[in-house]
Formats: sequence, C-alpha cells, structure tokens
Amino acid sequence: MPRRSKLLSGTLIAGAVLLTTLGLGGVAASVDAPAGGSTAASSAVAAQGHDMSGMAGMAGMPASTASSPDDPDGDGYIPANPPVTGVSPSTQDPPHRYFHEFQANCSVTHTAPDDPIVYPQQPGKSHDHTFMGNTTTNANSTTASLDAGSTTCKAPGDKSGYWMPSLFNGAQKILPMGPQTIYYKAGVTDYTSVRPFPKGLRFVVANPMQSADEFRHHPGFVEGWECGDSFFNVNFPTNCPSRADVQLNIRFQAPSCWDGKYLDTPDHKSHMAYPVVKPGTNDNVCPADHPVALPMIEFKMAFPVNGDLSQAKLASGASYSFHYDFFNAWDDATLKALVNHCVVGGLQCDARGYDQTHPEAGAALDENYRLP
Repeated sequence: MPRRSKLLSGTLIAGAVLLTTLGLGGVAASVDAPAGGSTAASSAVAAQGHDMSGMAGMAGMPASTASSPDDPDGDGYIPANPPVTGVSPSTQDPPHRYFHEFQANCSVTHTAPDDPIVYPQQPGKSHDHTFMGNTTTNANSTTASLDAGSTTCKAPGDKSGYWMPSLFNGAQKILPMGPQTIYYKAGVTDYTSVRPFPKGLRFVVANPMQSADEFRHHPGFVEGWECGDSFFNVNFPTNCPSRADVQLNIRFQAPSCWDGKYLDTPDHKSHMAYPVVKPGTNDNVCPADHPVALPMIEFKMAFPVNGDLSQAKLASGASYSFHYDFFNAWDDATLKALVNHCVVGGLQCDARGYDQTHPEAGAALDENYRLP
C-alpha cells in the first residue's frame, strides 16, 4: 500500500494543541468494555438459517437488548429495498487514474455514550463516542431521523452519521478541531464499477475488542497512529514533538464491497467485505459473495494533542481498540453526482467535487456545495 502524504493542512495546524473538555459524563465506567456477551440473539438468528460466522467479531461487548426501528422483525438483519441482484464482481481494468476520490469534510457535533448501530434505542449503553456530520445522531437515530436532521458537513446533502470512540489525554477529552477529512475512494481496480451507498446502509469498521496484532494487520490499517515523524504505531507514539504544527493522526479504511442484500446484519459487518486480490494480478476486486462495489471510506482524523501521550486512551480502551461507525443518510442525488463525477470519473476532488488539476472537468456541486 503506498505511503500517504504526511503534510498537515492549514486547518489542522490552526487547531493544533487545543484541548477541549466536554466533561466525562458516563465515560469512566465504560473505558474498559464489560466482558461477556449474550448468545441468545445469536441463537435466535442462527435458527432462521442466517450465517452467523461474523458474530464473533463483537464477542466480549455487552449484549444489545433492543433493535432498531429500521429492523422490521428485530432479527438484526435490515433488508435492502430493493436488493441489488445479478451483479458479478468487476474484473475490468479501466485506464489508469491515480486518483478516484472526493472528500466529505465534516466537523465534530457532540459526544455521547450512544451508538445507534450497536445499541439502538439504548442511550448511555455504549462507551463515549465523538460524533461528526449529522447533528441529531443519538441512540434513537434511524434513517428517517437522520434524513430530517442537519449536518456539519460542507455538503448539506451529507446528513450521514460518522462516529468513533472519544480520545482522552488523562482527564481531558480531545476533540478534532474543524472539518475532518473523510475520503470516499475506489477500493477496487475498476473504479468505474463503484456505485453510491444505498440509503440507510450502516456498518462498524474494525472492532473495539481487537488485539494489538489484529489492529496492526487489519485490512483497513493504513499507517496506524502518527505524530511528527513517527508512523505505523499500534500504540500512541511516545516521540510526539510539542510543536504547534504537530497533531496525533490516524487513517483507517472501511470495507467497500457489499452483499447487495442487507443494510445491516447482527454483527454490523458481515454485509460488507474488503476487496481481494485477483489471482495472478495486482488488481483489487470484490469477492463473489459481496459483489457490489461501493465507495471506500477512509477516516483521516487529526487530534490536537502532542507531547507526552503516556496518559492517552480511547473511551473504548487501548489505542488499538480504534474503530468507527458509518450510517448513510446522504441525499441520493448528491451522492450519486459526486460518485459519478469524482470516483467513476477518475478525479481527485474536494468536497465540491472539484479537481484543481483538472479544472476543465468542472465541479459536481455549486459554490454552496449543493447540486446546481
């Protein structure tokens, strides 16, 4: 995997070394996730003939005691309506374009011990999360409630919920300052085969219960925790210079191949998969059981903290417990315009869908980040 640029943006530098405290709330009790987990839900779903092989990924987390209002029968499976059928993984190799991406620039909205994917309708049950994008995201969020909410993303059409475990340095809660970079990229070689997310798709990236080794070798791992000239860290780096232009960073990629059947599954992962390498080539393709190529989300988060990080921790536990959640509530037409113009079009776009190196291509959105 190619190394990414280490340059900090002006926005990130401006927010460096600012510490924001919003209060610990219910976080202290949830820093170490309770052991144990319910097998009742697993057994009930398995009895219906579903593949439960992915349920182990959430083992050790407290059992959810409620289902989302989006789940019609409470079995943990939210069917896509309509499903995507008749699709085979694309093995085409289109003209090479180094970039096929756009950005969603979204600021932090709030923090709360809520997770509408893992613990729907159970406020306070999760470890503390830092939310970006939709301003209304909470334990009771549904596709409809997010669609009716507002957003801190530059594009008003992006009402999606994005969240991750809150970062603490000692007792201080550290919040990313200003718009954060959330890339939407092609995860497969045939970037022309990528299609927009279906409304209501949701998933969890990585696992708060993962080990240090699992974190390091996770398919979404890009460069681990970075600070100054220290990269590829599983643990928070100890050599983090105390300078105004230095922040703690992480980049982590999400799976981008969808089964076409479900908007969510009981483990919040099995409906999604990472691309695989086509035998005998260097091409990335979707696996046969997850044939639908969607945008690959990549979190690029910058936390305004440096210097001594010996007391740094995540609300979910150790540094290697990093994970994040995505709940799609994009306006369909806006997302489609950005995906087609930037990803399928092989451009490196900003949040307007504009590529400065290809001005002749124009932009997908107007100066207000809306459809023209």
